[in-house]
Amino acid sequence: MKFPGRRKLKHYFPVSQPKPVLPTSEVRPDKDTYIVGLDETIVDVVANVSDQFLDTFNIQKGLSNLVDADTASAIYSELTAQNSISDHFAGGTIGNTIHNYSVLADDKSVLLGVMSANITLGSPAYHYICHTSSKVDMNHLQGVPGDIGRGITLITPDGERTFAIAPGDMDELDVDHIPENIIAGGAALVTCAYPLRHQGKPIKQAMLKALEYAHQHNVPTVLTLGTKHLVEDNREELLELIKNYVNVLAMNELEAEALTGFSDPLQAASAILDHVDMVLLTAGPDGMYLCGHTDNDLKRETTNPIKSGSLADFNRWEFSRPMLRKACKQPVKVFSHIDPYMGGPEKIRNTNGAGDGALSALLHDISANHFHKEAIPNSSKHLASFLAYSSFAQICKYSNRVSYEILAQNASRLSKGLPEREDSLEEAYWER
Repeated sequence: MKFPGRRKLKHYFPVSQPKPVLPTSEVRPDKDTYIVGLDETIVDVVANVSDQFLDTFNIQKGLSNLVDADTASAIYSELTAQNSISDHFAGGTIGNTIHNYSVLADDKSVLLGVMSANITLGSPAYHYICHTSSKVDMNHLQGVPGDIGRGITLITPDGERTFAIAPGDMDELDVDHIPENIIAGGAALVTCAYPLRHQGKPIKQAMLKALEYAHQHNVPTVLTLGTKHLVEDNREELLELIKNYVNVLAMNELEAEALTGFSDPLQAASAILDHVDMVLLTAGPDGMYLCGHTDNDLKRETTNPIKSGSLADFNRWEFSRPMLRKACKQPVKVFSHIDPYMGGPEKIRNTNGAGDGALSALLHDISANHFHKEAIPNSSKHLASFLAYSSFAQICKYSNRVSYEILAQNASRLSKGLPEREDSLEEAYWER
């Protein structure tokens, strides 16, 4: 497993130890460090069309239109015939997250979901696999007779974006394809709230079963909230799910307000911490917040400038390491905030996936702690039951840096890992 930054010798991180066996593409729960993600598998298609094209298929301009499989196939065939498609991107918030994780860690992850049983050249499933890291183990996907989901973005000459969403069979994942041993051996399970929208589809029960397995085996569970409207429509059910199963909750400021009623990110995070162990909250141009718990006896004071907002001196203990609240004798809430890396990109080409990138960095730190504990259990890094390897402040920096990389490119997934040495850091930093 790769891990960024300088590492102190007394906390040696064994990234270069020779492995005794040849690497395999499929995860081995008793030997490998990996995360598990459950998602609605979907491909994003971007195409330039005329207004007449929208009229032909009865697509309402500027809106998100749900279309059936036949209509989606007809639209896709016509776009292909007209050579109008400019891009295919593998999508899905969790698919993006575990792909990014495997790129950052150069290590394995597992995707749970559906995949077309018969994959043809140019099909949505073909593009999904082409745009996903080879380190993502897809051996546990459920084969389905139809297509995976397609989100078709239709751009008219005036620049207006219109969406045609075809779910396909992406919500047909059933509980029989949730492998308990794979989840039990993982460093974390990550999923999203989107399946809650589909009361009559099998994927909702599959997600709940995965969360139950993780809870039974003490595997940290991570949930992303999806969209503000989804939270508003399913608030009570979401809160019950969060209280019962979730350790880490990821969201943006709009979703946080929909869940808690607080528009201020710090107040929203503090309220959510009454139910979960960690909160990752992205706030657009205002940066991001990473909040959680640590034990009073183990808290560490920051050397960064002290910040105050709706909570006074809120970042005082940001050099502490995250812990599960139940593992603390006397839990203390910890808050860390960081402004956009380098002030943000000079030109933002795409905002999709920035939050997924931040979450993948947090998951990398959680899995790094799992890896290090397995390799060197007697290290002083594991004198207490910590949830992550680094401090709140350090993880904040890492998540922020990955988000920047996504914002600076056109796609919603990383195409390469971060540089070994940052140009923005002086050479003296690396010589310490």
